[in-house]
Formats: sequence, C-alpha cells, structure tokens
Amino acid sequence: MKNTNLYIYNTLTREKELFQPLHPERVGLYVCGPTVYGDPHLGHARPAITFDILFRYLSHAGYKVRYVRNITDVGHLVNDADAGEDKIARKARLEDLEPMEVVQFYLNRYHSAMSALNVLPPSIEPHASGHIIEQIQLVKDLLANGFAYESEGSVYFDVEKYNRKHRYGILSGRNVEDMLNTTRELDGQAEKRNPVDFALWKKAAPEHIMRWPSPWSDGFPGWHLECTAMSKKYLGETFDIHGGGMDLIFPHHECEIAQSVASTGHEMVKYWMHNNMVTVNGQKMGKSLGNFINLEEFFKGTHPLLAQPYAPMTIRFFLLQAHYRSTVDFSNDALQASEKGLSRLLEAYRTIEHLPADEAGSEVDTAGLAAKCFDAMNDDLNTPVVISCLFEAARTINAASTGQVRLTAGSIRELNDFFQLFLFDLLGIQNEPDAGGASSEAFAKAVDFLLQLRLQAKQNKDWATSDRIRNELTALGFEIKDTKEGFEWKLKR
Repeated sequence: MKNTNLYIYNTLTREKELFQPLHPERVGLYVCGPTVYGDPHLGHARPAITFDILFRYLSHAGYKVRYVRNITDVGHLVNDADAGEDKIARKARLEDLEPMEVVQFYLNRYHSAMSALNVLPPSIEPHASGHIIEQIQLVKDLLANGFAYESEGSVYFDVEKYNRKHRYGILSGRNVEDMLNTTRELDGQAEKRNPVDFALWKKAAPEHIMRWPSPWSDGFPGWHLECTAMSKKYLGETFDIHGGGMDLIFPHHECEIAQSVASTGHEMVKYWMHNNMVTVNGQKMGKSLGNFINLEEFFKGTHPLLAQPYAPMTIRFFLLQAHYRSTVDFSNDALQASEKGLSRLLEAYRTIEHLPADEAGSEVDTAGLAAKCFDAMNDDLNTPVVISCLFEAARTINAASTGQVRLTAGSIRELNDFFQLFLFDLLGIQNEPDAGGASSEAFAKAVDFLLQLRLQAKQNKDWATSDRIRNELTALGFEIKDTKEGFEWKLKR
C-alpha cells in the first residue's frame, strides 16, 4: 500500500478529512449514475470524470476498490415531489417504445460517451429494475421500524416522525419545521401525512406500464429507495464513500441517509462527496433555457452554441482544469483554450523521445514535481495544480528541444514517466496524435510517410516534389519544421 494521506471534503461534516477506509486496503465507493431517458450531456460527464479520477487514484494507491455506479431505469418521476409520470415510461409512451427499449438505447449511448471520455467502467453497474426484491424488503424494514406508513396502496417515509428521533436535513442543512411551513400541498399528494414525506413505493395507475407486485399494490419503487438498497447489497450496511452531483444533496441523498438510519439504526456512509455544477455562459444548463448541449453535439460540433467540434479529451481536460467542487462555466473561448493547452502537453510528451541525451547535461527535479502533484491529489483531488505541474515539465521539454538546456538520459526517462503517471494514468488523458482526437495512429503514420518522401526528394535534389509536398500539407493546416534529425510537424488549430 502506498501512503497517500488523501484528504477529501466531506459534505456531511463540511470539512476536509483524512481518508481512512473502514476496512484496510479495501474501499467501497458508490456513485449515483444516470436516469437513462435522454442523451448524456456535460452534466453527466462531470461526476463521471470526477469519480473516475478518485477511482484511478485510490487504485494507484494500492486499494482494492469496489466501485458501484447505478443505472436508474424506473421510479424517477417527472416531478421529484413524487408526482407525474415515470421519466422513462413517459419517453416510451411518446416514442411508442417499450420502456426497456428506451433504457437500452440511451444506456448504450451513455456507455459510448463515457468510453470516448476514457471513463473507466465501474466494478458493478446495478439497475434499479433488477433489484425490486431488495427494495421491497427495505420498505418492509422501514414499516416494521415505524418510520413508514401505507396510504391507498402507496408507502411513504414519515419524515416528521423520523426527525423527532434523528435529524432530517443533516446533509443539506435544511430544517424540517421550515420545510413544513413553506412547502405547499401539491396535486395528487393528499395521501401523504405531510408534504415533506417521500415515496418508498407508489401504487401504479392503470395506464402505468412499469409495475411489480408487492404486499401493498402493483406498483414501483420510489426514486430514493434504489441507491440505499443497492449500496447495501453490494457494499454492506456501512461503506466508505458515496458520490454524486451536488444537485442530488437534497432531496435524494438526504432521503438515502434517512432510509439507512431508519432501517439499520446507523448511517451507511462515512464520506459524502459532491461535484459542482456545469454552467453555460454563466447560466445553469437546462433544456428550458435552450442552452442544453449533449455530448454527441460537443463531439460533432452540431449545436448552434458551438463554434466547432470539441474532442472527448478536450472536454475531459476542460473539466479537470477546474476543481471538482468549483462551478465550471462552458464557453467556446474556454474550450478552445483547453484544446490548445492539451495540445501543448501532448506535443511536449511526443517530443520527449526525440530529446538528445547529454550525460553532462542538467538534471530535472521530476521528483519534486511529482511530490507537488501527489500533494495536490491528496488535497481533495486538486487536479488544476497537477495540470500546472505538467505545464512546468512541458516548458523544460520544449527548452531542451530547442537546445536551450541539455538533459541527462535519466532526466529524459523521468520526464517520460512523469507524464505517463500523471497525465495518462491518473488524469486519464489518452495519448492521441493531436488534442482534437480526430486523428489516429494511422493518420500520424501517413503524415510521417509523406514527409519521409519529401526528405528523400530533398536528398535527390528534387525540389519540385519537395516543395509540392510541403505546400500541400501547409495548405491543409499542417505546420512543418525541418530539424537536424529530419522533421517535426503538428496540425495547427
């Protein structure tokens, strides 16, 4: 085991705390995944990348991590106050599909986008619809413990009764009395004792497609129930880290805490972690505002707000340039700056193998840079500091490339290892031929082949062919530089 001394910000205590797993050398990590009824967007990318970084870092530290990320495919209603249609059932009705057709279609698209962003798959990806038995048992436990009640075939969690013995609002800081005074009665909520109570099981209306038999009615589980049931099944009654977007703090994660305490007598989660929101030109991203951009539109540049396509690695790098607990604001300028910055880092890395070694040259303090990076990662996954260290290393590489400094063979190897560990292994950036990611290895080899032909033409004093190859590539946007060793090239942005 590597001694990481990792500190993470715990939303529950509102402090950075030293991470100490409940079980030595093992970590239980649960992250709320998507409700799969629409295309994945930038808001889905942020938690996926945030907790991918955590997964990578804990694994690097030597922990055996069981990473559970759920798929919500039932129970998430259009109105989070337990009213309206199921989001997936509504999509199925509008498109004349089976609900599980909708789920599979958008789950495939989510997986494809996550793969493009180089997000590692979780250890387990449970579906809510595949754990109805566990959710029904959890409802039974809550009824037996006196913290739930049945009403007209539905079952609700009694928030007011729970709050008398425990504290509802411990995560979000909300006060039940204030919520009771300010929450208005909603249509269809008369069967609740209090408007703040939340559904554990909903009786299905006759037209509701997704339904299962239960002791109370043919119906379906409430949205908040699934994560408590599935985290308990795969990680136990207590586990280390629960993550998600900060928009889930209330009501979703608050309800999870109440369910776990009411069913087991204790909280399940030691550390709660939440990433902040993505905004678009200063506004929260939302379909109603017309600024909603899905990931495929980013990759292809097909949304009217986009000046150009942005490659998956550009998106990933853009998000990692801000701390995960900070808001990150999309703009074309910001993404273009990220694209150029990532291109500089990748170009610097590709330059390393061409650097001439000089045993009388300078030693680079890569150990010092690595120590700064580890300190940053241990400080609540401070990826912006890691990126700044990578740029510092890139400046050294570029200086060596232009002959301003000479490096020893050991320093060159250490710079290569430094990039491999922090840029590729921990930050999860893929080493593509260019930051845009549209090129492939074959593309790079084709350009190299053309420039080799140009080199041969120059050696044969065939200036016409040499000039034609250079001029054609320059017209296509390539920047070509002749060197003592042969040539260098890059695709200009």
